[in-house]
Amino acid sequence: MRLRSLFTTAALGVALAIPVVAAPQAVAVPQTKAAAPPGCDATDAEIYAEPPATVRGNPGDLLACRPAKLTNIPGGIPMQAWKVRYVSTDVKGAKNVVTGTVAVPDAAWDGDGSRPTVAFNPGTLGSGLQCAFSKQLAGQYVDMYEGGNLQRFLEAGHAVAATDGVGYLNGQVHTYMIGANAGHALLDIVRASRQIPGGTLTADGDVGISGYSEGGAAALWGAQLAASYAPELNVVGAAAGGVPGDLKVTAKALNGSLFAGFLADALVGLNAAYPEMPFDELMNERGERAIADVKSNCLFGTLAVFLGARVEDFSTDGLTLEQLYAVEGPGGVTWGEIVDRQKLGVGIGTASSNAKYKIGFPVFQYRGWFEEIIPHETEDATRQRYCDAGINTTWKNDYPAEHLSTDWAAARDVTGFLDDRFTGKPAEGNC
Repeated sequence: MRLRSLFTTAALGVALAIPVVAAPQAVAVPQTKAAAPPGCDATDAEIYAEPPATVRGNPGDLLACRPAKLTNIPGGIPMQAWKVRYVSTDVKGAKNVVTGTVAVPDAAWDGDGSRPTVAFNPGTLGSGLQCAFSKQLAGQYVDMYEGGNLQRFLEAGHAVAATDGVGYLNGQVHTYMIGANAGHALLDIVRASRQIPGGTLTADGDVGISGYSEGGAAALWGAQLAASYAPELNVVGAAAGGVPGDLKVTAKALNGSLFAGFLADALVGLNAAYPEMPFDELMNERGERAIADVKSNCLFGTLAVFLGARVEDFSTDGLTLEQLYAVEGPGGVTWGEIVDRQKLGVGIGTASSNAKYKIGFPVFQYRGWFEEIIPHETEDATRQRYCDAGINTTWKNDYPAEHLSTDWAAARDVTGFLDDRFTGKPAEGNC
């Protein structure tokens, strides 16, 4: 693929996976009830306000909401929509506050039971606060590219609960690609969507999970954490594409590439999630400037600023990826150990197994034939780990498209896969 084609793809919004970190696991959170909002009358400033020093409430509690017009979802679909602010849980087990969007089509659900909900995580949008998915959907467009995918879900009669992900409140930084943060935020926005005053979503509605690239990794973390973290949700399927299952493999391919801006996103997001680990003291002047650039840019700006950059460029000692992985923090834990905990498909099993992460529903994984961003080996290996664990897995890798275009090319199949789960059709899988 020519340079121009690659860079154009990046500028449109290729969602990358970088070696960011977490130790995703189910965590016990003290149960304290937050005050329920009297109505959906919060201001925009209140939705995105800096979180309090002490977050009260249980995971999924709705803290605030406001009606929204989602002008960047095409098709003119009649719907009710809201921006929401809700309680979730971070990678260390502490309560945090996350924002997102809930949309419910006006057309009646014509399937059995209550209307189902798709929990959705967008692909990479950038770390600037202005990049938040909920802001871009509601008219503050920068370079978001997922509106058409939400259109398909809504036209199929599904409600959508789309998280922004952790780190888009005032004073925060997006914790890019941190599995537990992303998985928890996805599950908790479904819980919050059922508490909207005057809303119509009910606790017995089925749940599907969907995302591509960064969102694909989030979708699989949501799938892996659902049984232990949100057992009351009736999750019936998950669709995840362009998945960076092994972040070290992805990082090696990314470093020095046309898409190196996402490495800068990852380094800053890493520090945001693990401020106790060595970071600032490793940076040179260029690294310090990079931090400011990441915090101020969305997708296109980040790619332009860091085109072709290497991780060695940002540290005082010119540390390579392998040397960064060896850096120790408190208790002797290394960055490499934290990154390794992010590997998808590790510790998974069926609902009847003794696995750490139990998955009792079908999963659809996919990639483009001309994928040029995330190495084929890690996407294929993630699928194989799911098959080896006995998870009912459907795999498709023959979309005639590169990374970004596959997000759109697969949209019909993703919607169909989840709709089949909502209507009770069995998934045969093709392991």
